[in-house]
Parts: sequence; C-alpha cells; structure tokens
Amino acid sequence: MDRTVLGGKAAVLAELLAAGFPVPSGFVVTAAAVDDPALDTQLVSMACRVRGDRFAVRSSAAAEDLVEASYAGLYETYLNVPSTGLGDAVRRCFAAAGSERVTAYHDWRGGGAAAMAALVQTMVDAVCAGVAFTAHPVAGDRNQTVVTAVAGLGDSLVSGETTGEEWTITEGAPAAMTRQGPGGDAMLTGAQAAAVAQLARRVADRYDDRPQDIEWAIDREGTLWLLQARPMTALPEPVSWTAPGPGLWMRNFRLGEWLPEAATPLFATWLLPVLEDGYLDGMHATVGVRVPFRYDLVNGWYYNATPILSPKVLARVLRHGGLRAVKILYNALIQVSRDPAAADRAVLSGLEREWRDNHAPRYRRLVTTAAAEADTATPQRLAELVDALGREAGIWLWFLAIVGGSAWKMEARLTRFTRQHLGSALPESDGGAQVLLRGLAQPVTGAHAVQSLDWYHPVAGELPTLGGPEGAVARRRVDLSDQRTDAERRCRHALADRPRLLAEFDQLLLTNQRYAVIREEQAREFTLAWPVLRTCARRLGEHLAGIGAIDTADDVHFCTRDELTAALAGNSSRIVELGERRNLWQRQRRLTAPLTLGRPPRLIGDVVDRAVQVARGARQIPEGALVGQPASAGRATGQVHVVHGPDDFASFADGNVLVAKATAPAWTPLFARAAAVVTDGGTLAAHASLVAREYGIPAVVGAGDATRWLHTGQLVTVDGTTGVVTVDTRTAGPPQ
Repeated sequence: MDRTVLGGKAAVLAELLAAGFPVPSGFVVTAAAVDDPALDTQLVSMACRVRGDRFAVRSSAAAEDLVEASYAGLYETYLNVPSTGLGDAVRRCFAAAGSERVTAYHDWRGGGAAAMAALVQTMVDAVCAGVAFTAHPVAGDRNQTVVTAVAGLGDSLVSGETTGEEWTITEGAPAAMTRQGPGGDAMLTGAQAAAVAQLARRVADRYDDRPQDIEWAIDREGTLWLLQARPMTALPEPVSWTAPGPGLWMRNFRLGEWLPEAATPLFATWLLPVLEDGYLDGMHATVGVRVPFRYDLVNGWYYNATPILSPKVLARVLRHGGLRAVKILYNALIQVSRDPAAADRAVLSGLEREWRDNHAPRYRRLVTTAAAEADTATPQRLAELVDALGREAGIWLWFLAIVGGSAWKMEARLTRFTRQHLGSALPESDGGAQVLLRGLAQPVTGAHAVQSLDWYHPVAGELPTLGGPEGAVARRRVDLSDQRTDAERRCRHALADRPRLLAEFDQLLLTNQRYAVIREEQAREFTLAWPVLRTCARRLGEHLAGIGAIDTADDVHFCTRDELTAALAGNSSRIVELGERRNLWQRQRRLTAPLTLGRPPRLIGDVVDRAVQVARGARQIPEGALVGQPASAGRATGQVHVVHGPDDFASFADGNVLVAKATAPAWTPLFARAAAVVTDGGTLAAHASLVAREYGIPAVVGAGDATRWLHTGQLVTVDGTTGVVTVDTRTAGPPQ
C-alpha cells in the first residue's frame, strides 16, 4: 500500500482488512480526485457500492500515525454523514490539513507539506466504543492492555470530553475494571473487554509486537469492529523486575508492609536508610549483633531479602553479643527444654521490659521535643532532627517486629489448643481463637497514623475525616468485647471438668491477651514521629525554594539526600531533573510490583512451600476464585470497593468489601464500616490482618492481583478462614 497516496490511516486499515481483521468497508479519496467537478456524483456511486446509509469521513495523512509522531486529534473526522454529504465532508477534511494547528505540529516534527487523502467508511451503529492500548500508556508495562469504553460512539472519549470506564487486562490474568464510567453502569463485560484486548494484541503481533493504540466499536448485533490502528508514541521504556541479588526478595516484609507503593527520592536516599540503620541498632542493643539484612529498591519499590539465621550467625550472637544477649538466649534455651511456651514468654518478657522501660519513653520524649523545635529550627537542626527521629523509629520497628513475631507464635499455640480441645465452643467458622482477642486494643488511629512511611504522603491529621456516625466505632468495640467475654465463658464451661487443661488455657489466654494489647500499642505509636518528620521536610523544602535550589517546597521530595546536604552546606546551585524524577515516580507508583523476586535456596524453598500448604490445610477452591492467605477468620458477602487512596474514602459505604494493594494505619476508620478486607500483599502481621482481626471481620491478604481481578461493584464472598474470595458471576463484568 502506497502510504504517500492513501495516507497512513487508510494504508494500515487496508492492510488489516486484507489480513482478515474486522474493518468496516469503505474507500479512499486521494488528493488528485478532490478537485474533480464530478466528485459528489462519484462519491454517491461509491457509497451505493459499499452498501452504507451513513458514513464516517476521516483524514488519512501520510505523516499521520507514525511511530515517532501520531498527529492524534489534529486532523478532522466527520461522523454519520449521508451519501449526499460526502463531497462536502471530504473537502472539509482536506481544508483542515492546512490549519494552523496541523502546520505548527508538522513544522515542529521537521516536516514539509503533509500529503494526505480522505478515508470514507460505513458507519458502525455502535452500542459502545473506545480505545485500547497494548502497553500501559503511563507505566509502559508491555504485559498489560488497557481498554477504555463509552456508550455509543467513541468520539467523546478520543477528544477527551469524557474519561469512560477503564479495563486492564494483564497477561495471564482475567480482565479487571480499573475505573468506572461516569454513569456507574458497566459498558463492557469482562469477556468483551478481553475480546477487545485480544483484537488489539493481534494488531500488535502483526507489526512485530510493536505496541499499538486502536479504536474499536461494538455494534447492536454484538460484532466487534476495528476502526483505527496506530503505533503508540512517547511510550515509557519497559521495566524489568530482576532480583537485585541472590535469594528470595520480598516486597511485603518488614518495612515493605508500610510502603504500599514506589518511594520518592528523598525518602529512598534519606529516611529509609536511617530507619534501616535504626532497626539494626535496636537489634544490636538487645541481642548484641547486627544481622546483615539486605534491602533494595527495584523500580522504586522496596524489597527485602532477610537471611535465614544460620548456626554461624547464632554463634556470633553468643560470641559477640555481650552479657545481655547471652542472658536472653541462655534463659530461653533453659526454658525451652522444660516448656516451649515458657521459653517464648521469657523472651517476650525480657524484650517487653527493655522496650517499655528504656526505648518507649526515649522515643516519646524525642518526638515531643522535636515537635516543639520544628517550626523554628534552623535547616541544619531540622536535618539533625530527621536523623534522630528516624533512628529511634527504626529501633521501635525492631521491637515491633520481634515482640510481634513472638506474640504470633503464642497465638498459634492458643489456636492449636482451641482447635484440639474447644472446637464446639469456638467453631472456626465464627472466628475460632481470634474471638478471644477481640475488643482488647485500640486500633491504630490518631493524627500520626500514616498511609505510607514515605513522608511525601499526608498523615491522618491532614486528611478529611471520614463521615458516618461518631459512635459507630465505639459500639463496634463494645460488641467485640461482649463477643470475647462470651467466648471466654463458653471455653471455661467446656473445660470445667478438666482442671489441667483449664489451667493451661488460662495461661495461654492471659499471655495472648496481654501481648495483643502490647502489639497494638507498638503498632499504634510507631509512627508518632511522622507529623514532625513531615514538618521538617516541608521546612527544608521552603529553605531550598527560598535560595532558588528548587521551585516549590514540595519539590524537596524529589531531591536526594546528597543534594539537600550540599544545599545546606552553602551550595546554591539549582537542583535539576526534579520534573523528570517526579514523572518517573508517577510511572513507578502505577506499576504492578511482584510480591517476590528471585528464589530461596532449593531446600529452604521446598520447606517453606510445604509449611504453607500444611498451615493452610485442604481447601476447596471454586473455579475462577481468588486465593490468598487467610488472615482473619469468618465469612462475609458484600460489594467490592477498590480503594487506591484517601480520595476513595468518601465513597466507601457501610458493608463494602475493602479491596486494596495494602492498607495503612490512616485507613483504620474504614474497617469499622467494612464487611471484609482483601489485599494484594501482606502477611499475618500486616496492618490489614491485625485490624481486621481486632474488628472481627474476615480478611484475605497476599492475594496477588486482587485490585486487578476485582472491580468496584462486584459482589464477592470473602472466606477469611480458608483464604478464598469467590465472585458472584451474576455481577456485571466479572473476571473471565
């Protein structure tokens, strides 16, 4: 096909029609024919030959729809044109080629006069129409096809007058609605979205897998039509998810639980390393050794490769740990030979005393002092406060991890005991042993609750408060407390004639309830420093903007620590590339980051896989269901509400199923209104798990791509006992 005669659009569609693609019939009017006096008569004759009542007339320029330049929206299109009006529409198309906007763009691209033709096609009587991209237009992910749709013709979508509904189809996964349309009613089913994506990928395959942007329509008979195809331009480079080193790297481990998206440069180069160092300082202060935990950022996302504690590492603890470490381990070893549960209690008791008597008061005092200074401190003092607060927060995280981890082991013993001896008194379907721990602690709330540890994001005190009855949370806590008290009574009644087991139960219950409260207290106060840290970052940004190093105070988050340090030392040079870094971060935060990278050593991997299978037990998984890790027992049905951030809070309704990549403490008020929770990532120690258990609602975490498989409005049943999420197939647009 001669592109210089037919133009780019018509040449491509002619190729695709010849290859069997569903392209509407039509013809091309060349530049040589447009001045023919008989043009109108000839066009009516051609219209009869293609058997159409109404037509679409589009420009087809030689320079249009190229890899390096799209000319998107610059030329004219006329829809629903009768055969008698084709001549006028064609002449207007050619006239538009000389418009100022086309000429300016063409000159900018370095071209001369743009040769063109006009493409005339039969009009598709569209029920819905839209566009599709075979690579994510923002993130650049070549494994994702993005489909957008509107009712009727797609011209309002292409022109930008409306946004339409959006579907994302990831290779190997079902179609998932990622944005509802303006009216809320689904334009497409999951199967239709997948069919559009398949059509778009077929076009890309024909052009050497080059990412394509297509326009499509579905008519009243359900036939899918291809209206236009062009290469995607200005596409970000594809990303690679390669493990940064040997071993298994986990996204949701340790600090990863608190970092649900890509990190900004200032956090990545300053606060994150300080937190990690503080974590190791806490370890050294309690057990006398700094185990070399590894972490790295891959495409801006946090990954951690925590080593298995080998005998060599444990020997280092004993050899170099000092008296405190030796004493803790010695007491634990003595106790474990007599009573494993007593050994855990001994370790917990020692660490709790260290945290409560020494570190907790020091951290709280520092936060109070820093808050009083932050508004008036010099830039150099602000930097010192960030280092001090970050280190103490990192130490706090160590205690949260070690005490919380031991508390989980104690809870596992309680669960085994209740399953073995109290199955009828505490049925798993009603929550099992978890009921005994409900209503004890105050969930993570308050002005310091965070969405992310990345200090770019506002803390809860800066966000709008969630609506709803003020006493709803208090009433929920009273109900949970009543459930716990009633469960304790039933258990003691069931064990009344078995005094030895009753004594064991009372000991397990006392320990678990005590450390459930401690665990929540540690989680609640871990981020006490974040309002002050954000104040420090803001004031440092104001200083840099004042000396001309950056444009606005907010730009500080896209500086590196070295750049900020140089500016504080008197280097007044302007910090460049901030716009590029901000754009890169915006692309990275939209990526779908894998939960793991790399693989553990074969033996360890096999053991872990087997342990997970045994822990989960046998499960009946319905076809098409989503499977994750059971995190809070129970079963609930409700409408999905996919929450990406605080902007989605206001539309969250009572009884919705909260679906998110991860949840953060600032999201806690949503749990009082949710029927259940499902997250892409997370573990039993994640925020979603802890708060769901406290509120007594089912939760499934580590579900992988829940936010892509599920979409707002679907009806699902969440089984937090088995970790299975079942979709009601009667819901519009279910996964296919």
